[in-house]
Amino acid sequence: MPGRNEPLPGHWQEWLRGRDAVRRWVRHARRGRYVAEDRVAALAAALDETTEPTVLVAHSAGCLTVALWALGGPGPVRGALLVAPPDIDEPWTDGESSMPALPDDPLPFPSILAASRDDPMMAYERAAHYAGRWGAELVDLGDAGHVTTADGYGPWPLAEDLIAQLTSR
Repeated sequence: MPGRNEPLPGHWQEWLRGRDAVRRWVRHARRGRYVAEDRVAALAAALDETTEPTVLVAHSAGCLTVALWALGGPGPVRGALLVAPPDIDEPWTDGESSMPALPDDPLPFPSILAASRDDPMMAYERAAHYAGRWGAELVDLGDAGHVTTADGYGPWPLAEDLIAQLTSR
């Protein structure tokens, strides 16, 4: 699950997807806009096409999509890696985007929330708060910005390690 936009070439999600032919994107219906209902429906449709337990890997706004989708139940999901979610209390959308309240309950599958100490989209303390609400293991990435290509996150072996932790549970 990419963030608000598709990742730039060289982004860690592109690198990760290219390492295994089974991995695939859940594409956006409308680039640049975050419309929760559209994103959740796209994720649900992608999961309807699989019978295998899946590990979701989400960045930024993709983390919000996973949390909102999880309100409907676990589906064929084994776990989720949530990287650098944005703070919806801040004006990070384009003013036309739609965002319902995020769940307060634990996600119905194991999850890891990886957060940066200097993410301009969400303070680390808020990320820790969401990790607690969702029952996610919190991974401190140190000073990693928003974990994008511009922050130096192309190949990112830690993502593979975190996914392996989720698949072994």
